[in-house]
Amino acid sequence: MASPTHEEIENEGNSLASNVLGLFESSIMGIAGSAPAYSIAATTVTLAIAVGLFGPGELLYSGIAMFGVVLAFHYMGKVKQNAGATYVWVRNALHPILGYLAGWSLVTASIIFGLVSTLPASTGLLSLFTNNQATISNTHWTTLVGALIFIFMVAIIAYGIEFTAKAQVVMTVVELGLLWLFDVIAIFHHPHTHHFSWGWFSFTQIKAYSNDSAAAASSTPFASHYVVAHGLSAILIGAVSGAFFYWGWDVTANLNEETKNGKDDAGRGGIFGIFFVFATFLLTIVALNMVLSDVTLHNSSSILSDFAAVLIPGWFGKFIIVSVLLSTVATIETQMIQVTRTLFSMGRDFTMPGAFGQVHKKFRTPWNATLFTTFFVLVFFVGSQFIKKVNDIAQAGVAAIGIQICFYYALAAISVLVLYRHYLLRDIKTFLLVGLWPALSGLFLIAVLVKVIPTLSHLALWVGVGTVVIGVVPMAIFWRQGSSYFHKVTKEERRAQLD
Repeated sequence: MASPTHEEIENEGNSLASNVLGLFESSIMGIAGSAPAYSIAATTVTLAIAVGLFGPGELLYSGIAMFGVVLAFHYMGKVKQNAGATYVWVRNALHPILGYLAGWSLVTASIIFGLVSTLPASTGLLSLFTNNQATISNTHWTTLVGALIFIFMVAIIAYGIEFTAKAQVVMTVVELGLLWLFDVIAIFHHPHTHHFSWGWFSFTQIKAYSNDSAAAASSTPFASHYVVAHGLSAILIGAVSGAFFYWGWDVTANLNEETKNGKDDAGRGGIFGIFFVFATFLLTIVALNMVLSDVTLHNSSSILSDFAAVLIPGWFGKFIIVSVLLSTVATIETQMIQVTRTLFSMGRDFTMPGAFGQVHKKFRTPWNATLFTTFFVLVFFVGSQFIKKVNDIAQAGVAAIGIQICFYYALAAISVLVLYRHYLLRDIKTFLLVGLWPALSGLFLIAVLVKVIPTLSHLALWVGVGTVVIGVVPMAIFWRQGSSYFHKVTKEERRAQLD
């Protein structure tokens, strides 16, 4: 069956459900996208190896840089509401090639993440019902349960954004409540392994520590794909971990077509979401530092479980697993939302198959893009559990995600400067929030890319850069077919109007 033409899609009223999400739901999506509990469980050891007890400072500086990108998304969302977000904004501001690769980077990073995060969700669920390590580590059980979790999450996404948002509210509130509860207990827990120090936030001390410590000798899959680094390079490797910590809040931008007052509230949802995530990360990493030993921080295979075991030995400590499980499931869901909305926008522009630009008539969700993504992830997830080479590639992809995140976030930060270039000197607020802060964030992310890429293992480099380069193939095909997306950007598209 031939793909429908762009005109046919428009005539059928083929659009996503509109005016569904309010500011509260958008903010919850931003929190869920960054997945506080999952990010802490998955990346704290890597962060500790890079910068020791100075993780709070690394996340503080990474958070400040990330907020410049959040501001860029907020202001670009005022210009044009589109489910593709960076894919469209970077195209209008810079060039169609850069816009396409920005969107492609988001898609590949989210798919890799969905692939590798399904296994932790599976083992986390199994560990709630059994202490038998043979069962928890059984490949057949973990694969089956992981596949079912992923299919269940995709079904929620496909059913409709309103139902998805309600599910996210429940999961995120419970996740944060449990995490904050253990954080407060940790702060008042005695004796502390490490006494709180404001020096944990000192950039100078972070660099001094990194000069004396190998930054990437870890058994964790994420860190094992970096070569040894010191000083500033180690700090920037830590910044990649920081980017991974915060990444995902921009799902609010991909939902701007489905948000009430999407021109403003999609961006505000990202701002409010990142504030909550920022505070949660700093509080939790400080709590972990105070309670856990250096050995545990550097070598734990389940850092939040070890954290809970110190605070409350016994069955109650398992509630922290619930927090991680809910966080993992929630972020799988938001990442799949980002993939499907970006593919929907690409399909609508005919820079990917036109079928991706269709929505389900009843549920108003991008049905074909969802089915394609589900099939793709499940095939590679099952393969990675039984084929070692596939698993090695997937784990290298986790390390490489940082490249893709920094790449498309840096392009977004630069794009807002171009779109609002005529207003940057209008007043102090505009200069700071639309100009200086995003500009410094973009430069920081570019510096991270320049410093970190040479430290990656060959496999991680091939996966990280290679998956982006592969995007050139479909781009060339659809460019040749005449998609209007690749036409020369007009002056009107490249210039924003500031209210």
